[in-house]
Amino acid sequence: MLDTIKKYQKLKESITALLDVSGYRNDYVAKKMGMTPAYFSVKKQRGKWTEKELENILKILTTHNEDVENYLMLEEMRSRKDDGTISYEEYKQIIATWK
Repeated sequence: MLDTIKKYQKLKESITALLDVSGYRNDYVAKKMGMTPAYFSVKKQRGKWTEKELENILKILTTHNEDVENYLMLEEMRSRKDDGTISYEEYKQIIATWK
């Protein structure tokens, strides 16, 4: 249970980095979320996202975006550096729970 909470907190802290890695412009993501670019920019700067907003951002960023998936995989590997490696199949199962 605590591991899940830690993963959620890490993901929440990583949203700005994920947005940068994705290559998507803020105005594109804002439009997809139904926000104005200015409001989206303020939320991004402050890092104050609701759970639903986080879910929507992840859906937008992880749909057909290999750069984001690679970033998430790298972060997962870093968090498990003392646990050894995981297979790609294990990684896909982990990421599937985040979407």
